[in-house]
Amino acid sequence: MTQNSDSSGISPLQLCKEKEAASLLGVSVRTMQSWRCKGNGPKFIKISNRAVRYRQVDLVDWASSKLAASTSEGGRHD
Repeated sequence: MTQNSDSSGISPLQLCKEKEAASLLGVSVRTMQSWRCKGNGPKFIKISNRAVRYRQVDLVDWASSKLAASTSEGGRHD
């Protein structure tokens, strides 16, 4: 089965494991876990009690929402 991708080359259904998602965002797995617990990280899919996945499109969208033009934007860091 083929997956359609948009002009960015990202497939909306492409799933990343926690470690891959952390690597893409340049943070630790522990940071990803902390963000999930606090509810302030990228959207995720909980497949089971031990399996979490991230859609690539959600990682890109979340990172894009964090763009700032100056250090005074955005308030505190998560």
